[in-house]
Amino acid sequence: MGDPQDQNWYAAMYRIRRVEETLLDLVRQREIAGSVHLCIGQEAIPVGACAAIGPDDPVIATYRGHGWALARGVPLVELLAETLGRSSTLNGGRGGSAYLSGPQYGFFGENSIVGAGVPMAVGLALSASFQGVDRVPVVSIGDGALNQGVVHESLNMAAVLNAGLLVLVENNGYAEMTPSDALTAVPAAARAPAYGIEPVEVDGNDPAAMARCVSSARAAARSDRRPILIEAHTRRLGGHYSGDVQHYRPAGELDEWRVGDPLTRAAQSIGPGDLAGIRNQVDREIETALGQARERSLPDPSTATDHVYTTG
Repeated sequence: MGDPQDQNWYAAMYRIRRVEETLLDLVRQREIAGSVHLCIGQEAIPVGACAAIGPDDPVIATYRGHGWALARGVPLVELLAETLGRSSTLNGGRGGSAYLSGPQYGFFGENSIVGAGVPMAVGLALSASFQGVDRVPVVSIGDGALNQGVVHESLNMAAVLNAGLLVLVENNGYAEMTPSDALTAVPAAARAPAYGIEPVEVDGNDPAAMARCVSSARAAARSDRRPILIEAHTRRLGGHYSGDVQHYRPAGELDEWRVGDPLTRAAQSIGPGDLAGIRNQVDREIETALGQARERSLPDPSTATDHVYTTG
């Protein structure tokens, strides 16, 4: 029998992996309208990070945020119902895959405007400082988002105003369909000192390493009221979105990258029997939740203007 913590890490990552694969199947079956952006290969980052933050710490993700939502405690049936466009306690079927949120679970949502979560996190950090509460926002962005003007402005503001937050850069090797190193000559961590921000680099395919890194960074951000940038190195084992044929990948790249798959690495310390038990339990949980989500009602068209307009 392996370390129980290793089994917990694996179970949490496998749960996210299977949910992402389930969502991809639902898109192909046209049960989900539009496309979805999946975090296959990056599961260790939200799992490790969310294990290390406080219960009141806000989490903001990119549109590749299902894993963050689940790791933060958003109920599986609610997430599936939301992505299916059905009644949910998240956004009532209005948010879908790319815009779901659950602030009651500490998940302040996804955003498909690249980099737009960073100014939101700065605002949340300043609010925590003004209120004198123990709350450190965590905002996840891709490495490509560092080229957005709003991220530059927000990092500068965070440093100048001593905003305690963690900017977690998920460097997955690609910015949409372009290799990361083709977009900038300066890696993410190397940019941080130019803003007066401390950079930290971590193996983003190791949930335990992620947890240690985020725990230490959170303590520093909280005590010193300062931003910290974490560059988590990982690999995206799927396309940019569900319809991406990935014609831009060099031959053999995915096979090479799969060697470092966080689930494959975590499974090495767990016995075959325990692995099978974890997978069976998670698979049953997802099957049950999906059945319940499918039974939820579709939004009533007469409520289309709810939460959009107000009347005096």
